[in-house]
Amino acid sequence: MDKVKYPILTEKTIRLLEKNQYTFNVDQKSTKIEMKKWIENFFNVRVKAVNSHILPRKKKRIGPIIGHSIYYKRMIITLQPGYSIPLFSNK
Repeated sequence: MDKVKYPILTEKTIRLLEKNQYTFNVDQKSTKIEMKKWIENFFNVRVKAVNSHILPRKKKRIGPIIGHSIYYKRMIITLQPGYSIPLFSNK
């Protein structure tokens, strides 16, 4: 469970829910195969596809010190028809 940070709920991800696609921020070192197995076992669903991308880092400045914000890898999980994740149920 420590590899999945949290689900993402934005306007775009809510539109993706209609296509049976769910978006999560995951650990930087997570792979698509690991996430597919974890989602299938944890939520008891069938995964059709996994897409991932890494968000660009944002600069943070506190006085003279320049740093970067923490960033995660974002994965879009597409489920087989007939399956859904109860965490996002529309009912």
